[in-house]
Amino acid sequence: MFFGGERSRLVALALSALLAATARNAAAADPIKLGFSMSLTGSVANTGRVALAAQKLWESDINAKGGLLGRPVQLVYYDDQSNPANVPGIYTKLLDIDKVDLVVGPYSTVQTAPAMATVIEHGKVIIGLSAININGQFHYPKYFAMTNAGPRPNDVFSDGFLAVALRQTPKPQTIALLGADNEFSQNVLTAARANAAKVGLKIVYDKSYPPSTIDYSPIVRAVQATNPDIVYLASYPQDSVGLVRTINEIGYKPKMIGGATVGLNNVSNKMQLGPLLNGIVGYENWIPEPGLMFPGIKEVLDRYQAEAKTEGLDPLGYGMVPTAYAQVQALGEAVAGAGSLDQDKIAAYMHSHPIHTVWGDITFGSDGEWSEGRVLVVQYHGITGKTIDQFTDPAKMTVLDPAPYKSGDLIYPFAEALK
Repeated sequence: MFFGGERSRLVALALSALLAATARNAAAADPIKLGFSMSLTGSVANTGRVALAAQKLWESDINAKGGLLGRPVQLVYYDDQSNPANVPGIYTKLLDIDKVDLVVGPYSTVQTAPAMATVIEHGKVIIGLSAININGQFHYPKYFAMTNAGPRPNDVFSDGFLAVALRQTPKPQTIALLGADNEFSQNVLTAARANAAKVGLKIVYDKSYPPSTIDYSPIVRAVQATNPDIVYLASYPQDSVGLVRTINEIGYKPKMIGGATVGLNNVSNKMQLGPLLNGIVGYENWIPEPGLMFPGIKEVLDRYQAEAKTEGLDPLGYGMVPTAYAQVQALGEAVAGAGSLDQDKIAAYMHSHPIHTVWGDITFGSDGEWSEGRVLVVQYHGITGKTIDQFTDPAKMTVLDPAPYKSGDLIYPFAEALK
C-alpha cells in the first residue's frame, strides 16, 4: 500500500519520465536542416534551377529511406539572384536565424567565394558546387569541392586537350591560345601557356578579347594568319557559341581546335549549333557513355527529365544534375558515416573515406579537391541536325581523355571530322 506522499512522488516520477520520452521523440522528429543559396533568377538561373531540382530529388530519396540519423532532412534555400553580393547575407541568415545544421555551397566559383568567410566563422563543413579552386586562398580543412577538376583545377582543362593532341601523327608543333578577358579564362590560359611550353609546343598566337565581344571574325582571322597546328580556346558560353559559328563561317580548319569551351556542354547551346559542332574538341562533366553509367545515375536522370518537361528546365540535365545530386548526397553519406552532426567528425570522415555518389566514387585531397580529376575531353562528330536526340547519343561525343573513360580516338585533322 502506498501512502499519499509516496504515491505522489511515484506519479511525479512517471510523469517526468513520460515528458522526457516525449521530448526525445520530438527532438528525433525535428528535421535536419540543410541550407544554401541558389541562383533561381538572374544570369545563371537556368543552371541554378536545374541544380535545385537535382537537390530536391536527393531530399526525396533520403527521406524515403528514413532520413539521416533517424531524422528527416529539410532543404532550406534562398534565391541569390545570381548576384555574389547577396550570398554573405543569405548564409548569415541560414546560420544565425534559421539555425541550419548543415550547409552546402551555391552554384559557381563566383557565388561560392563570398560564402566562405561566414561558413568558416561558424566552423561548418561546406561542399562547393562547380566552384573552381576556392580553397587555394582559404585552405579551410572543412571545404570540399563537388567539381571534377581535381587537384590542379586550372591545369586540368588543358592537360587532357594537349595529351590528346600529342598522340597524333605527325605531332603538332605550334599552338594558338585564345580566350576571354575574365578570371576563369585567364587562369586557364595561364596554365595552358605553361603546359604548352612544358611539352615543347611553340606558341604563335596568345591574345584575349573583351567579354563584350560580338563579332569574332577579326579575332579568328588573326589566329588563322599565324597558321598554328592547333588552337586552344578558353571561352564562356556566349563566346563559345560565337567562336564556333565564326570558325564555320570562315571555313577555318586547323588540325585541332577547342579546349575549355564553357557552354558547349549545355544542351540548348548544342541545339543552336547542331552540325557546326562537328570536329570541335570540348569538355563534358558527364555523358551517357557505358563507362560513365555509375550506380543510380540513370534513375536520377530519368526522374529529372520527366520533371524538366513540365518545369521548363534543361531537358537532359547531363551537365549539372549528376554534380548537384552528388553534392548533397556526399554530405548525407558523410553524416551517416560519421554518425553525427559534429562538423569536425563529418570533415574527418570525408577526408578519410571514399564517398559513393551517382557521379562515381570520389576521394578528397588535403584542400578538399578531388584526388583525381575527371573532366571529360570529348570530340563532337557525326551530328546531322539540331534535335535533342543528336545529343543523347554517345556515339556522337567521343571521350578522348581521361584514359579510364576513353571511348574512341580523335578524328584528326579537324577537316576529316567535317566530311
